[in-house]
Amino acid sequence: MGRTLTRQERERLEGRVAEAEAHTGTQLVVAVIDRCDTYPELPWKAFALGVVAASLAGWAARVALAPGALAPGEVLAGTVAVLAAGAAAALLSVFLPAFARLFLDAQRAELETRQYAESLFLSRELFATTRRNGVLLLVGMFERQVVVLPDRGLVERLEPGVFEGVVRGMTPLLGSGRVARALEVGLDGLVAVLNETALPGAAENELPDAIIEERGDP
Repeated sequence: MGRTLTRQERERLEGRVAEAEAHTGTQLVVAVIDRCDTYPELPWKAFALGVVAASLAGWAARVALAPGALAPGEVLAGTVAVLAAGAAAALLSVFLPAFARLFLDAQRAELETRQYAESLFLSRELFATTRRNGVLLLVGMFERQVVVLPDRGLVERLEPGVFEGVVRGMTPLLGSGRVARALEVGLDGLVAVLNETALPGAAENELPDAIIEERGDP
């Protein structure tokens, strides 16, 4: 995918990651994912909406302008127009993420983003830290979802739901397209939470501070 973050934003955020790790004694990894699933149902939902909207518009126009029986040619033309409207809506859902997002179920988006985060946690071996103190902060751009995934060593010391405030602080900024600012707010929130459970002694930097940007499953 094209970079979501500019070079300056990446460098600034990577510096913030290093600072947050030094303050909390944890290993933080930040990931920005373009799309966490293919969502093959979205074009079909858009197609159905286009067909229904075109059918209703055609029926209303016919009743208002030319009531009476339809000629065979009119039936064919109407059918083609309805299918074309459906196809156009389906294409819009493929090329315009904002339009496709209208058909995305919120629970599905949340589930797919969490599953992507769990898969990335394993594939990048974020569990391979001495203290099992890795934390993944993942943003799904298309889904506008945030996942904070801590490793086992932190889960044992954290209260359930402790990261909900971090997610709530990031979500409005993410929705308005302020991705870098959302990540900064998220890192600040993580520091506030993780400072409460910081272990004594400086921890070795075992995971890279570089921001992960992936295309995902467009």
